[in-house]
Amino acid sequence: MRFLLPLWLLGFVGLTVSVRACELCAIYNATSASGQSSAGWLFSVSEQFVPYRTIQFDGTELSMNDPDYLDSSITHLVPTYNFSSRFGLSLNVPVVYRSFKRREVRYSTSGPPRSVVEDDDLLAFGDLALVARWTAWEKNEMEYGVVFNLLGGVKFPTADTDRIQDEVEQARIYDTLVPPPHDPLGHSISGVHQHEISPGSGSFDGIFGATLNTRWKRLFFNSQVQYYLRTEGEDTFEYGDELMISGGPGGYALLKDSFTLSVQALAVYDTLARTRLLGRKSDYTGMTAWYMGPLVTVTWGERFSANAGADLPLSIANNGLQNVPDFRVHAGFSYRF
Repeated sequence: MRFLLPLWLLGFVGLTVSVRACELCAIYNATSASGQSSAGWLFSVSEQFVPYRTIQFDGTELSMNDPDYLDSSITHLVPTYNFSSRFGLSLNVPVVYRSFKRREVRYSTSGPPRSVVEDDDLLAFGDLALVARWTAWEKNEMEYGVVFNLLGGVKFPTADTDRIQDEVEQARIYDTLVPPPHDPLGHSISGVHQHEISPGSGSFDGIFGATLNTRWKRLFFNSQVQYYLRTEGEDTFEYGDELMISGGPGGYALLKDSFTLSVQALAVYDTLARTRLLGRKSDYTGMTAWYMGPLVTVTWGERFSANAGADLPLSIANNGLQNVPDFRVHAGFSYRF
């Protein structure tokens, strides 16, 4: 009998170690399925839907009869090749769908202004982007893990820009009727602007970012920073630079060898600078918003992962008359070959 206790303890210790090892394998599978730790091809599809049906003027919500609106849906097709566990290259191919209604006063050099109402939709490819990822530091142990990535890339002017050209042309005509100084978008009577409908910007833009993913046992904290450096594009038009910071704690609710389920509470800070056209900045553009919402991620084996989440606005401070997001929902999946 005196030997049974050590054998029982040995069995318990072995069981404990095997459970931990399985958890580590499951967590490894989860990161591998999302393309973070293996060389080779990865293909991802993600979708974000944002309804812009709330109208604000300088941060104050307005109530209007039969208001203008914009529903925006962007599907990202992203083939990625990871040359190693530390370096990968992704091509982003966005498919843009926008349904909208907007009022506009059309100006002409040969006749009086006229009021028009657009009630339409648009489906087109957006601007292509090429983004590189470099894992600057990574450490994975049984109890914890830390991964720090740096991102950098360029967005190309590949999509249609007719909407931007028309918006700038209307601003030019308005300048001849009402000489500056005034806001270059001062002629706009809608919170849905033409440049917000346009699938392309006509500009080469820089993309910079960093991600920090930390794990301790079943708990984790993931965060990322993204910065978009805009340059002058179509017909003097330049979108404002954008900074996004997001992150939050989470945990693995289910952790199996072949299946994981994690839940994260995500906070998002998003600030967009004012646009510039005809050499002047517009006070009808630019906003700063705070969001919070859940993000659920599942992995199946070492190849498939999927996620879904929602961003609910806590506060939105905007300039001038704009339609602002009611909420943002997003989902996606990836498959590693």
